Amino acid sequence: MSAHETEGRERRAALAGRIGRMGLYVVTDDRLEEAALLERLHAALEAGAEVVQFRDKTRTRGAAYALARKVAERCHAAGALLIVNDYADLAVAIDADGVHVGQDDLPPAAARAVVGPGRIVGLSSSFLDEVRAAATDPDVDYLGFGALFPTGTKPDAEPAGPDMLAQARALISVPIVGIGGVTADNLAAAFVAGADSVAVVSAIFGAPDPGAATRALLAAIESARQR
Repeated sequence: MSAHETEGRERRAALAGRIGRMGLYVVTDDRLEEAALLERLHAALEAGAEVVQFRDKTRTRGAAYALARKVAERCHAAGALLIVNDYADLAVAIDADGVHVGQDDLPPAAARAVVGPGRIVGLSSSFLDEVRAAATDPDVDYLGFGALFPTGTKPDAEPAGPDMLAQARALISVPIVGIGGVTADNLAAAFVAGADSVAVVSAIFGAPDPGAATRALLAAIESARQR
């Protein structure tokens, strides 16, 4: 292994560790207009969010790039870790910290070929067979597992639930981010099941006060971890 590859692996391990330590993984809501999205993202960052995934399934690639640059500016200024959903090339273009792919997107090895050895690659999983495959994949740095609860963001998401998350935890050693319908009221179940972090969309971007919602989520995560 070259010195460049060794350095990249060390950086990836440090970034994945941040996802696990922070506990809160904020995903942007592509249903919002740009101004509203950026305003709510700013409030979340000001309130203490440190991990952000830029996710956009609605805009053209050019429009998504333009918005992603603005998201990156805010995340970099706040010192927050930034992940891009699906688009490995966009992650490189805006100097994000990594990319997150689904089962039907680029496979982790292909995403790694684009983002290089120093950025992290996350993978979504809903079934235990997918977790088993990820456990032997050297390019997977963390796992997004769900949907844990019913969610309006992805109403067609395959149900998994906290019980299956607990089974997934026994199969894989990388950090697990619990995804799908997570709120301050139900997130404790995810941590009891073995999640290192939880992802939220509507719980922040759909809240009347995104800053207050972020603080409430962080407090609930701290409480859940202390139990």
